[in-house]
Amino acid sequence: MEYPQSFEELVECFKLLPGIGGKGAERMTYHILEMDSEQAQRFSQAILNIKKKIKYCKKCGHICENDLCDICQDSHRDHSTICVVENPKDVFAMEKLKEFQGVYHVLHGTMSIMDGKTIEDLNIQTLFDRLDDNIKEVIIATNPTREGETTALFLAKLLAKKNIPASRIANGLPIGSNLDYADELTLLKSLEGRKKI
Repeated sequence: MEYPQSFEELVECFKLLPGIGGKGAERMTYHILEMDSEQAQRFSQAILNIKKKIKYCKKCGHICENDLCDICQDSHRDHSTICVVENPKDVFAMEKLKEFQGVYHVLHGTMSIMDGKTIEDLNIQTLFDRLDDNIKEVIIATNPTREGETTALFLAKLLAKKNIPASRIANGLPIGSNLDYADELTLLKSLEGRKKI
């Protein structure tokens, strides 16, 4: 027996989300079915609102509802230090630390031969439009993946040509982990990023 068409359509929509398989999509669809009309309306309106209201900051590429995000508009931030990240979710991760007082630049991905993504597909031109004599440092905080490392290396070379000081976030073992569980690349990065104690 097959599901009704409207049920199946919602299951298929949920399966479009990352990490959601058939069973998970079915469970969520049943949950939506059990919601009262007001909750379902709120849920659907939230989806429509995010598509209608959220846009990318014209300066840094972070998500916002205005032309500039709150961080770019904040005069108390250190606008001479830019932290380059892959995605908006990385900005939120960095902000949770409450340590970094500079500003951000979101690339919206990384260079990837497998996915056919080149440097032209990334939000890099607006980064270089921001670089002037007031910039003290660009911190490259792409993820420690093959694509993230490739993108970081490429960015570092471009920044070096413009004599802009660049640094790379350290990579290594997470607190509480064991050496024997770490992969070779993580161990290598931990060794390379060592500092005196």
